[in-house]
Amino acid sequence: MDVDIKVPTIGESVSTAVVSAILKPNGSYVKEGDEILELETDKINQIVYAPASGMLSISVKQEDKVSIGQVIGKIDSSAKAPVGPVTPPPQKHSSEPKPVSAPAPIASASPNSRKMAADFIEEIKIPSKPVPESIPKTVTTQVPGVTRKRMSGLRRTIAQRLVEVKNQTAMLTTFNEVDMSKVMDIRSAEKESFEKRYGIRLGFMSFFIKASVAALKAFPAVGSFIEGEELVTYDTYDIGVGVSTDKGLFVPVLRDCEALSFAQTESKLAELAKKAREGTISVGDLKGGIFTITNGGTFGSLLSTPILNPPQSAILGMHNIVKRPVVVEEEIVIRPIMYLALSYDHRVIDGKEAVQFLVHIKQSLEDPARLLLDL
Repeated sequence: MDVDIKVPTIGESVSTAVVSAILKPNGSYVKEGDEILELETDKINQIVYAPASGMLSISVKQEDKVSIGQVIGKIDSSAKAPVGPVTPPPQKHSSEPKPVSAPAPIASASPNSRKMAADFIEEIKIPSKPVPESIPKTVTTQVPGVTRKRMSGLRRTIAQRLVEVKNQTAMLTTFNEVDMSKVMDIRSAEKESFEKRYGIRLGFMSFFIKASVAALKAFPAVGSFIEGEELVTYDTYDIGVGVSTDKGLFVPVLRDCEALSFAQTESKLAELAKKAREGTISVGDLKGGIFTITNGGTFGSLLSTPILNPPQSAILGMHNIVKRPVVVEEEIVIRPIMYLALSYDHRVIDGKEAVQFLVHIKQSLEDPARLLLDL
């Protein structure tokens, strides 16, 4: 019995995809749930899994464009699983001499035709090496040492959106610094008990998400965005968090952050980050969000200007924590300091609001008790 392999639904706004990699060759035996091939869209990559066990037959090639619901192969579920290693049957060599046909009449050939024939004979003497379908196609230019590779759909979309942000928004950035002493003290004191109780580590990001929710409540305009001639503001606090992967930067969205505990926030963050890095994240996980946080500090960034995540009007950039001398109560002391950057769309947010918003986050992190009191 043949079972159809169809292109799955990837998202509401996605109608086509490109076959980026074929993971199982034609004629191989697969088990139900095995990864067969990978599809690429301008938003996300999607793995297609075997709908049944049996012999695989794929009717598309790498870089073919396919539509949602299209049949791209079949599985013969009546085929038996191979017991041992499959070896091709030995070729039978006949001892009988092959009949020799009479030679065809030889026509007179011009010098050009003789040259073409000789070239063709030389070419067929060189066996061509088959290229596995799972290897991306790379076109090498005539210049030695230079290669050209087709940009992925995700990278093309990122490039297009970055240019759109630059051309269609009035983006500015304001900076501040935060003393991370108290947050680090809490993490050190509660690290073991938190992990033992909830099965997950207490990180910095949950503090920043909580501080951002408090600041968004105090300054709702920061979570607003322009839609046509209207300013749209939501009363929920869905926050996107940048996750770096081998395929680019994904921004999965944590829903209803105002209702999440620290443990729930860390757990959902870990779940979404894992899905992003494994390529199993869905379009639904990336949709929405009124504010974004990105952490360049994990790569050692000291200071940067984060770029907006449209249609949002603001993004918070975290950076590396470095011990610096600061003045506290007329004394010079060494404290762990992090620079913060808030990029915002000046069409929506005034400079005063942006500065006050960032100061609010700074105060919440330097005095975490404010987060408990929702100040």
